[in-house]
Amino acid sequence: MQKRQNEMFGYLLIFITGVLWGTIGIFVKEMAKCGIDALTISFLRVALAFVVMLVVTIARSGLHAFRIDKKSLLFSALLGIVCQGIYNIFYSYAVVLTGVSISAVLLNVAPAFTMIVSVLLFSEKLTSWKVLALLINIIGCTLTVTGGKFSIETMSVMGILCGIGAGICYAMTAIFGKFAMAEADSFVISTYSYFFAALLLFVPARPWTMQVDSKLLHIIVIGLLLAIVPTAFAYVLYYIGLTFITETSKVPIVASAEPIVGTVLGVMLYHEHIDAVSVVGILLVLTSIVLMNKKAEKKVSYSQ
Repeated sequence: MQKRQNEMFGYLLIFITGVLWGTIGIFVKEMAKCGIDALTISFLRVALAFVVMLVVTIARSGLHAFRIDKKSLLFSALLGIVCQGIYNIFYSYAVVLTGVSISAVLLNVAPAFTMIVSVLLFSEKLTSWKVLALLINIIGCTLTVTGGKFSIETMSVMGILCGIGAGICYAMTAIFGKFAMAEADSFVISTYSYFFAALLLFVPARPWTMQVDSKLLHIIVIGLLLAIVPTAFAYVLYYIGLTFITETSKVPIVASAEPIVGTVLGVMLYHEHIDAVSVVGILLVLTSIVLMNKKAEKKVSYSQ
């Protein structure tokens, strides 16, 4: 019973993380209005998150908490460099070359890639229910972000490759996070990962070219909120959730609440249009999440 409760608690934390990630678009839109490009926004997000987490972690555990083993440090670096730094570079180029909707769809390679890697690394079973939930999830996410409409003229081979690359980098978050959290605290892992991500994005983002004007205070405030809510706080919940979950392949599917929240907020705050196809997509995503969790619940109950 306790194992089942821990597992469900882990999935709940991952789901909440997906909801928080779904709010990223609000902050990005507000910063874009101030003339900040995508790479600079990404850099400010991880750099400010690093500052926030550094202060919080020192206040919570002291400087000695940052003395971690080499394995945890390595996977913290991989989380920052691959899953945040390279991911943001790939995704920024994918958006420019293919558009927002197509880029979001290409990210759906993440659950499939995570499932394959989890089978190879963690010897997880590839059941028919997992495959079914994965297919429903991919179709649902695709319909949610596109409404069933694809702009063929915006397609480019390089853009598609960048989008797939971004999806693979995102997928590795669950894998690297699983290894990193084996020996170290989630706050420490998050702090290190933001440091390495900011280090990688510093040069391509060129933050020193930002204009200092009357909008600077507004940018800093929005940037801090972006760094705290859907970044620092969300990733801490994500890493904690991973420690309770035995089947890593299910994590991206449970976290796929992100496109639903993003779509709903777009309608509520920016009066974006949502059609019946997108609604069907949202229902399919929710179905895939419920299906995945129902099977997890049954599997645990059978073992008692």
